[in-house]
Amino acid sequence: MATIEPHKAGETSEPGVLRVFSSKSETKAFYNKIAKVYDLLAEHSEGPVRQAAMDKLAAREGERVLEIGFGTGHCLVALAKAVGPQGNAFGIDISEEMLQHTQALAEQEHVADRLQLHCGDATRLPFADGSMDGIFMSFTLELFDTPEIPLVLAECKRVLRIGGRIVVTGMSKEDAHGAIFEMYECSHQHFPNFVDCRPIFVRQALEAAGFSIRDSEKVTMWVPVEIVSAVKV
Repeated sequence: MATIEPHKAGETSEPGVLRVFSSKSETKAFYNKIAKVYDLLAEHSEGPVRQAAMDKLAAREGERVLEIGFGTGHCLVALAKAVGPQGNAFGIDISEEMLQHTQALAEQEHVADRLQLHCGDATRLPFADGSMDGIFMSFTLELFDTPEIPLVLAECKRVLRIGGRIVVTGMSKEDAHGAIFEMYECSHQHFPNFVDCRPIFVRQALEAAGFSIRDSEKVTMWVPVEIVSAVKV
């Protein structure tokens, strides 16, 4: 598979959306480094938004569900509990340290037997066509460079069954303005190793990938956030 290289500041293939300036190896190293402290850095602000998105997915007993970019594993463990002993929860993340953290949490919460973790890149998912009932992605899609976003969503569509659900939460470029937002984007351009993600058009990306939108909600964290629920038709 061809490698998509990070681009220089200012380059873009979608109007208004910044490119990703860190390589995959740099991103992987960054999340390996912060895995043990990630919850302290982000869970307080991101947790309520993640929960709102989980409520929209509404995983049910016996289902097969996938989380892309599971991080420290709180949502994935919750999904494993929701699908019950007859279901399965799957996760893929680029960071080995995040995987180890999540595995330990799953064992602590007694759901490791219904959980399958993979370390890898979501541009090529290691799952069969039509094998998933639901997919969950939270603050992950915006980590992919602009040309990769359609690839990730095409893979999501491939592994979902017809009628399968996807919920994506991401930093939103829609209606985004103000000094804080501009400062954040500036930080992404100049300090990509620390500010590695940037706002994107979440709903538009899902529509372009051929999903049917069920619900789209905008919330404010410290930047605008979209929570978008869609189905494969």
